[in-house]
Amino acid sequence: MEESSAERAPDVRTLTLEAFADTVIPGEKRWPGDRAIAGVSIGGGSVQAGALAVLEMPEGGMAPALDDVVAALNVHAEHHRDRVGLPTNEEVPPFTALPWADRTAVLNELTAVGHPEKELWTGLALFCYMAFDTGAHLPTTEALATGHPGLTLMRFQTPDTDGLWRFPDYSYRRPLSKLHPDTLENGSLK
Repeated sequence: MEESSAERAPDVRTLTLEAFADTVIPGEKRWPGDRAIAGVSIGGGSVQAGALAVLEMPEGGMAPALDDVVAALNVHAEHHRDRVGLPTNEEVPPFTALPWADRTAVLNELTAVGHPEKELWTGLALFCYMAFDTGAHLPTTEALATGHPGLTLMRFQTPDTDGLWRFPDYSYRRPLSKLHPDTLENGSLK
C-alpha cells in the first residue's frame, strides 16, 4: 500500500535525526521520495533498526536535549552548505537536504579529534550503533521475530523453543570452565 504524503511528512526533528542516523549506519530508502534516508546501502540501517526510539528512551538521557541537538546539527549543516556552495533547500531541514557525501563530511568534522563538540556527536552516533547492533529499545526475542536489521545481519541466534538461549557449541569451541556443582538445570545457582 502506497503511503500518503501526509504520512510521509515528518517534522524537522524526525527528519534531521533520521538523516543523522542514516549517515552513521546507512540503509535503503523506505519509499521512493524518502528524504531522510539517502539510500546508499541495501537493507535496513540504523533508522530501520530503531535509532530514534533508542535516542528518545528516557534511560539514555538524550531525549531532553534532542531539540537543541537538532538545531545545532542544522546550523552546522547550513555552515557546510554555504562553505561548499550548495543551494538552499527549504523543503527539508538543512542537514536532511545535504547529499549523503556532504552529510558524511559534516559528521567527520563534528567527530574529529579536537572538535569542541566531539563528545556530543560521538555520543549521538553511539546511540545509532546501539540501535543497530542490539535493538536496545526492544526485547531481543521481539527484535528477532520482527526481522531487526542489525541482529539479522549479524545472524544473531534465536532462542530455543522455551525462549532461552543455549550455546552447545561454545564460541571458543571448548568450555571455558567446568560447571559449578550447584548449577541448576536452568543455569542458575542454588
